[in-house]
Amino acid sequence: MRILIAVAAAVACACGPASPAGTPEYGYDVVHVYPHDPQAYTQGLFYLNGVMFESTGLNGESSIRKVRLETGEVLQKHDIPEQYFGEGIVNWKDRLLEITWKSEVGFIYDLNSFAMRSQFMYPGEGWGLTQDGKRIIMSDGSAQLRFWDPETLRETGRIRVIDESGPVEQLNELEWIKGEVYANVYQTNRIARIDPATGKVAGWIDLTGLLSPADRVRPVDVLNGIAYDARTDRLWVTGKLWPKLFEIKLVRKSGTQ
Repeated sequence: MRILIAVAAAVACACGPASPAGTPEYGYDVVHVYPHDPQAYTQGLFYLNGVMFESTGLNGESSIRKVRLETGEVLQKHDIPEQYFGEGIVNWKDRLLEITWKSEVGFIYDLNSFAMRSQFMYPGEGWGLTQDGKRIIMSDGSAQLRFWDPETLRETGRIRVIDESGPVEQLNELEWIKGEVYANVYQTNRIARIDPATGKVAGWIDLTGLLSPADRVRPVDVLNGIAYDARTDRLWVTGKLWPKLFEIKLVRKSGTQ
């Protein structure tokens, strides 16, 4: 289920299992807070060339955007036809790829102009996208990650994501960071750090309490949205309908390996 406006109490909790013994767990320090469009039902997020790229969901409200990080200003926007529920996005060369939730159709745009280039098909649901420089990586809401050839968009393999408790379901928005896939786990405040070779969760990030009660005076939804800039080693996170985007540093929790 993708359309779930959570009540404040539900969103404020971790809403997920504790890290299994032996799996490192991380908290966070907030480095900087930026404005974020509270109308944006964030589905995909990445940072490129000084600009934040964001996709939003919901039928009739889905869009792709370029956003000025410092102010939250929407610099460029392309609305998706209302029959599609927009999901994850990723850049590849001079293209931007977007998937949709249940339509089994994706779109390829010009990265600079957002002009539509073509469409492509894939089986099943579409949730999140990222890339490792060689492959497109996709989530579909299950415990699996799919790998695509970035030129043909044909599937080349899958891995099953597991921790010491078993499969990790509802993998959502993705980001490639220092050789790992970071994945929001839908309806939780947790991010899994996944080894892409084995599917094993190498660490858990707990972002409980990131959005304060004062920021929940209007409806907000769950944590979703991870972006990273390798050049400056900056990490950002946000959520659906959140009024803020956070730059964070990870902090290893005491008592974890």
